[in-house]
Amino acid sequence: MRNVSKPPHAPEASEQKGTAITEEAFLAAYDMRQFERPSVAVDIVVATVSGGALRVVVYRRKEHPARGKYALPGGFVGIDESLDAAARRLLREKARLEGVFFEQLYTFGAPGRDPRGRIIAVAYLALVPPEALSAVASAHGARVCKVLVEWPGTAGGPASIFDEDGRYLPLAFDHSSILGTAVQRLRATLDATPVAFRLLPHELTLRALQDVHEAIRGRPVNKDSFRRRMLAAGWLEATGERERDASHRPAELYRFVSRGIAWPIVD
Repeated sequence: MRNVSKPPHAPEASEQKGTAITEEAFLAAYDMRQFERPSVAVDIVVATVSGGALRVVVYRRKEHPARGKYALPGGFVGIDESLDAAARRLLREKARLEGVFFEQLYTFGAPGRDPRGRIIAVAYLALVPPEALSAVASAHGARVCKVLVEWPGTAGGPASIFDEDGRYLPLAFDHSSILGTAVQRLRATLDATPVAFRLLPHELTLRALQDVHEAIRGRPVNKDSFRRRMLAAGWLEATGERERDASHRPAELYRFVSRGIAWPIVD
């Protein structure tokens, strides 16, 4: 008996059967409970520069786990909430901040990062001028702390926080790694982007801009070469005004300008 092969494009029986099922019917019968599902959280590094130091917003945890340690503003993402919407909500609830610039930083998903279970955290970086953090005092349990990293340049690694008296404050979970990643991002983008201007008021002095660069880099920069580089970058224009109420010779005021980037730079 001669073997008869099927036509090369003839569908399998299972394929023929599958074509009879609509996507709506497939989804209606689909059971997500057959897969284990992690929880998703958002943690936010709210950063500024003040007093020559990089500072972030944290709050002391009052409940287990990590009770008594300090955490970045964060929380779980609602089932019908986008990641960005969750970040906006948590900025408002935990730091009393609205309308500030923020962007996704990195996703932290190590299986043991949170003792409560399998929790994946999408970290955000929010940048604000120091005066914007005056509202943080009214947020329940929030405070602004200094940041310290012990690695050079963009090497990366964990970061620590200290209070105004220089006392070390322990961070909860993997938040030292999240904070270190934020510093690494800031250092890596400092020269190529106008990131420093998001930490300053609309009108600024070159000295204030230099302070921001030095605080993020963790080391001093040469004053003359820094100013030449900033003026040559095309990001600044002179306002024709000088500092008011200065105790020394008033410095010239500049404003941020750049094609395609409006001020204030907010989300």
